Amino acid sequence: MLYNARLAFSLTRSFCTKPQRLHKTKVALMLGFNGTGFQGMQYNPSIRSIEQTLFEALCKAGAVSELNSMDPKKIQMARAARTDKGVHAVGNVVSAKLVVEDPDIVSKINQHLPDQIKVWGYTPVTGGFHAKKACNGREYEYWLPTYTLEMPPSRSLHLRSSREHPSDLYIAEENAYIPVSTRESIAEKHQCRISSTKLEQFRDAMAVFQGTHNFHNYTIQRNSSDPSANRYIMRVEVGQPKQFDGMEWVNVKLRGQSFMLHQIRKMIAMAMLVTRTDTPTSVISQSFEHHKINIPKAPALGLLLEKPLFDGYNQRIADRPDRSPISFDSYKDAMDEFKERWIIDEMLATEKEQNLFDRFLLYMDAQQTGPVFSYLNKEGCIPPEAILTF
Repeated sequence: MLYNARLAFSLTRSFCTKPQRLHKTKVALMLGFNGTGFQGMQYNPSIRSIEQTLFEALCKAGAVSELNSMDPKKIQMARAARTDKGVHAVGNVVSAKLVVEDPDIVSKINQHLPDQIKVWGYTPVTGGFHAKKACNGREYEYWLPTYTLEMPPSRSLHLRSSREHPSDLYIAEENAYIPVSTRESIAEKHQCRISSTKLEQFRDAMAVFQGTHNFHNYTIQRNSSDPSANRYIMRVEVGQPKQFDGMEWVNVKLRGQSFMLHQIRKMIAMAMLVTRTDTPTSVISQSFEHHKINIPKAPALGLLLEKPLFDGYNQRIADRPDRSPISFDSYKDAMDEFKERWIIDEMLATEKEQNLFDRFLLYMDAQQTGPVFSYLNKEGCIPPEAILTF
C-alpha cells in the first residue's frame, strides 16, 4: 500500500489542533453556602473548601473550558469576602471569566453542587473587575443565645488530677476538669429570657466598636503599630430577641469596610463577657490601646456573611447601558428560604446537639480566678497582670 502523504498530514493536523476556544465573559457570580464541613472559603487543592467545590462544579457544568480546568487562576477567580472554617454566607461574590452563553448555566452549575451551596445568579462586569478589590464593605450577622449574657455562677475552678465525672471537659492548659452542664441545667438555660436591662448592656457594649479603632487585640499576629489593624466599623445593630423552638436568641448585624481573621468572633466574645460580668464598657475602649490582651473567640457557629457591598463600582457603571449593578435584590426570596433552611435551622440543631455556646462559657467561667481575663472586673480597667508579654 502506497504511503498517502496528504492523508497522513491531514490526520496529524486533526490530532494536533487545539480545542476550540470558547467565548468567556467576566462575571460577578453570586452564591450562598452553609460552611459546615468546609475548611473555609479560600481555594486550596489539598483541602475541602467552598471555592474548590465551586470550581469543580463550574468545570462540570461547562462554565470553564477544558483548557482552564486545572487551575482557577486561569479564569481569574477571586472572592469578595473570605470566610473561615465553619462560617456561613447568605451572599458572597466570586469574580471569574466564565463561559455563560448557555441560558441554563446557573441551573447546571447548581446540579453539580451539594445542597448546602447555591449559586443565585451572575452579573456581567467590566474586564478589570476584581471581587475583593471592588468590594467596599461587608455585612455580617452573628446569632447568640441570650442566656450567654446572664451572670456567670459564682464559683472558682478547683484544680484536680482526675475527672469527677466521665463527661467532664478537660482544659489542658489549666490541668483541670470542668463539670459539663447536665441535661437539666442546659434545659434551664434554654428557657432563659433576657431582661431589657441586660439587652441594653449588650447594645451599649457592641456600640463601642462602631467607628475607626485599632483592632490589633481582635485578630492574630498583629500589633498596635501595624496600620492594617485599624478598621472602620460603619454600623452595629443588636436586634430584638427571637425564640426558636423554645430557645431565645439575639442577632447582631455589623457593617464594615473589611474585617480581619477572627475579628468579629472576638468582638462578640468581648461584648458578651463584659455584659455577663457587669464589666464597664470602658475596658473595650482600652482594648484598642497598645497593650496586648487575650480576647477569646466566640463560637464560629453563630457567624454568617450576609453580603458584600459594591457601592463604588455600582456608581461607576451607573451610566453604562451594557452593565448592571451587582445586587442580591432579585434573589431575596430564595436567599431568605436558604438562610432559614440551611443556616438558621442547622445552627439551632448543631447548638442543641453540641452545646457549643455552653461549652465556651464553661471554659470562660473556669478562668475567673486567673490573671488572663482579669480585665473583666467592676472597675472597667485592664490590670497589669492581664497584659501579655512576648
